[in-house]
Amino acid sequence: MAQSEADKDTDAGAGGARPHTGRRRNEAARRAILDAALRLLGESDGDPVTVETIARAAGVGKQTLYRWWPSKGAVLLEALAERAQQTVPAPDRGNLRGDLRTVIAATFAGAQRPPVGPALRTLALEAARDPQLAALMREFTESRRTALREVLERGQELGQLEPGRDLDLMVDQIYGVFWYRFLLGHAPLDDATATALADSLLR
Repeated sequence: MAQSEADKDTDAGAGGARPHTGRRRNEAARRAILDAALRLLGESDGDPVTVETIARAAGVGKQTLYRWWPSKGAVLLEALAERAQQTVPAPDRGNLRGDLRTVIAATFAGAQRPPVGPALRTLALEAARDPQLAALMREFTESRRTALREVLERGQELGQLEPGRDLDLMVDQIYGVFWYRFLLGHAPLDDATATALADSLLR
């Protein structure tokens, strides 16, 4: 069976003939797979997103995808997590109020942009009836909670947040507002809301 271009590039890199070209092309294939996974999830309208459809949309063979990820869920998780890391900063400027406002505003904005917005909304809705997607959703949200909690912990270390405050409850309040408005769409998720939310928590 003929090798895909991505596989040929990998073999060339492993053999040492064209290591730099192979790495560049492998990264391009990886990027194409992650982008395709997010796009397909957002466009699925309830239809299953499979390894086959992701590979086809990315222009690679299934074996290329399985080389880097053990399952479809792992692909989707990395795609969401990587995009979140790109769009939501981890500021450490020594000012808890400013850092918290920045993180909340970036979370609100990043989750509403395509392809993340449609993909995240589909994942949240489909997780109610798909155990695999539910587990993926828990893992993704836990990673985002951890990042936000670290901002609050730094604030406590700097004496800008009382030692007795329940950080997990604060994180729940932030993401509670986010998910409620994100899924129901009854009110905006904008910079003004991010500022008001951060200020109310630190008041």
